Amino acid sequence: MTSELKDKLSATAARVDAFLETRLSGLEAKMRAPMMHAALGGKKMRAFMVEQSASLFDVPVETALPAMAAIEAMHGYSLVHDDLPAMDDDDIRRGKLTVHKAFDEATAILVGDALQTLSFELISELEIDAMNTVTLSGRLAKAAGANGMVLGQAQDIAAETAERPLTLDEIKSLQANKTGALIWWSATAGAVMAGAEDKSLSEFANALGLAFQIHDDILDVEGDAAETGKAVQKDSSAGKATFVSLLGLDAAKNAAKEEVARAKDALSAFGDSAVALRQLADYTITRNK
Repeated sequence: MTSELKDKLSATAARVDAFLETRLSGLEAKMRAPMMHAALGGKKMRAFMVEQSASLFDVPVETALPAMAAIEAMHGYSLVHDDLPAMDDDDIRRGKLTVHKAFDEATAILVGDALQTLSFELISELEIDAMNTVTLSGRLAKAAGANGMVLGQAQDIAAETAERPLTLDEIKSLQANKTGALIWWSATAGAVMAGAEDKSLSEFANALGLAFQIHDDILDVEGDAAETGKAVQKDSSAGKATFVSLLGLDAAKNAAKEEVARAKDALSAFGDSAVALRQLADYTITRNK
């Protein structure tokens, strides 16, 4: 990661965490502590994509901030629920105990529910054209729901007990839903807020989402739990088909590089204005967590 990108990501993360902390601090203690545990911290890459896509269309960061916080609330909900024993059954997330371990399962379920609904509450507060707000909200519901992220999680769970391993195309479909849908929403949010066309950003997001997941599969093989902040080698231990198991490690790395190149090419129309998004694409396959 370049020092420039590191500084920008850190600034975005601090901005969004401060916004969410202020928002959550008014809750009663029963929900405040576990929601903060779930929502604060992390790289805030999705919020960064919202911020940077907004800047391409001259949407001020102050205007975009509720949408930046909204996508992180939605992402936080997905992590809390994915970590539950009935799902991925993880103990560590972002280098700390998962919510159901730090508190309890019932609290974790409720925290996920609350973060999901908070995301739509925040979008409703955007000071942009009302129809653009409706579009942004509807697209988030689709990206996160039964035709997007939730479907991807269902596909992932089904794959664990399937009679045969998933094919490469099936894995791509699964990950486009589970991981790629929220990345797509994040990268195109700026265009939606401005009422602009989003074709180039959609192409960027689709390629970036695939690169992101390929690299996640690589980290599951090569990563260190102390650096990734979560368990590693879970997929191989479970015998799940991944990009690495199907392509091999070297070919998976090359495939990720190819998707990053596609993502960066999709931004050509924006010139130097999209330099931060190009840097983010490079970082996607060099990160260690």
